[in-house]
Amino acid sequence: MYLCSFETETMIYPKIPLAQSIIEICLAKGITTIIISPGSRNAPLTIGFVSNPAFQCYSIADERAAAFFALGMAQQTKQPVALVCTSGSALLNYYPAFAEAFYSQIPLIVISADRPQSKIDIGDGQTIRQENVFEKHSLYNANLHEDVSVENNLKINEAINAAITQKGPVHINAPFEEPLYETVSALSVAVNTIASANVTQTISIEDVSEFATIWNNSTKKMILVGVNEPNAINEKIIEAFAKDESVVVLTETTSNLHHDTFIKNIDTIITPFTNADFEDFRPEILVTFGGMVVSKRIKAFLRKYKPKHHWHVDSWRAYDTFGALTKHFEVDPNVFFDTFLPLTNSIESNYFKQLDAVKVLRKLKSDLYLSKIPFSDFKVFEKVIQRLPTNSQLQISNSSAIRYAQLIDVHPSIEVYCNRGTSGIDGSTSTAIGAAVANEKQTVFITGDVGFLYDSNALWNNYIPKNFKIILINNGGGGIFRILPGHEESPVFNTFFETSHCLTAEHLAKMYGFDYSIASNETGLETSLNALYAQNEKPSILEIFTPTLENNSILLQYFKELV
Repeated sequence: MYLCSFETETMIYPKIPLAQSIIEICLAKGITTIIISPGSRNAPLTIGFVSNPAFQCYSIADERAAAFFALGMAQQTKQPVALVCTSGSALLNYYPAFAEAFYSQIPLIVISADRPQSKIDIGDGQTIRQENVFEKHSLYNANLHEDVSVENNLKINEAINAAITQKGPVHINAPFEEPLYETVSALSVAVNTIASANVTQTISIEDVSEFATIWNNSTKKMILVGVNEPNAINEKIIEAFAKDESVVVLTETTSNLHHDTFIKNIDTIITPFTNADFEDFRPEILVTFGGMVVSKRIKAFLRKYKPKHHWHVDSWRAYDTFGALTKHFEVDPNVFFDTFLPLTNSIESNYFKQLDAVKVLRKLKSDLYLSKIPFSDFKVFEKVIQRLPTNSQLQISNSSAIRYAQLIDVHPSIEVYCNRGTSGIDGSTSTAIGAAVANEKQTVFITGDVGFLYDSNALWNNYIPKNFKIILINNGGGGIFRILPGHEESPVFNTFFETSHCLTAEHLAKMYGFDYSIASNETGLETSLNALYAQNEKPSILEIFTPTLENNSILLQYFKELV
């Protein structure tokens, strides 16, 4: 791995005191992973960071790719990663990842170099209104002025503390006047650091007792888990859920929560339901935790058949996703359930038993259907997910990819991630690469062709691990639009919705030094997967070509045959 930290016999520092302050506060607060996009206005910061071997610095030219790379690293380490860019439109290219970090609660620190305020809006080059540019999605905006001051130090400290404690993105905007490249051999500033609040989360029996009474009188309790960190929920809590016959637990691929009794394939279970089935399935109590939920069907169900009580458990925020939220417990789920579950009693119920019987039936029907379908997106996802290495990390792009993955069982040892904060396709590859760099596990990234092409600058990256694998499913366009209602074959649809194309990854793979292979049938896929996992001398792309016109009908027929 090539890092941009250079040890020198004598430490050098940027001459500009403000740059020194930012760098020294970052160091004091343990912010040592720095992603730098080359530029000139940020030279004082770049010089200071790369000259100090205490920092791990990565150079990534494309700011959008750099920001998602940083997001992937922070996703894995759970620690803030700093991004450094020059002035002007460079900063705006961080916004997609910044918004994703906000909604996915991932700590990022954006440090943007700026021109002095006297140069803004006078027609000078590379100037935009950078202050508060991320205001709607930023936990803290530190708009610094040029001189070192107590006020500046306070703002820098508060920004970094917000990223650490609140788990999200912050923005530090630093104006620098030329000359930018001058250095000194000694610091000219002394900085003060303010420790981030170390809050111990607690919840009392009094806080939950009335809700335990409601729970103990309910025969239908549903627990729905969105995006969740692997191994985040204590085993004794999982077992308590599993033993309660009045509780049904619904998880998703991105929930990273496993038990044989849990419902893993939500859409497979509920799509064939009649109105009477949905009414019978309506929970009296809905408890949610974790991030965004992928399944549109479960969201539509709970919005129409609302529970009487919806409790969300999360330290920071609660979205009223189903228009039924009645209580937000602002605490970690483990802390909540450790206090709450001892107050609960078992109650006679057939709620779990009925749904479990449906699960068994759906499993038989699903296996039968998958055994007879031709080569297609659905068949590819079945084969690819079955062949994922145990104890590996799976990164999945958005759109069709994550939705197909929801239909196939993933081995419990595999950690699954997807950018579900904003559900965009724009940085999935960059995120996966950043995650692979930060995590020693074998990382496999499954993506569609449009998402891959959209983020192709992700491959312009000198840090990609040799065993990083991309499985690219190329169906010739945005296949999800063929599944959504309103699809009608026409030049307008093919051009402006599906974005039909005849592009492949072959030349990109060659240009960026990836091993490249293809598959276009089931036999070829098996052979290519064997070769993919056997080769670890350089990163690899396996491109799988599927039939554009057949994929949607094969998927839609699946739900019809589950009854």
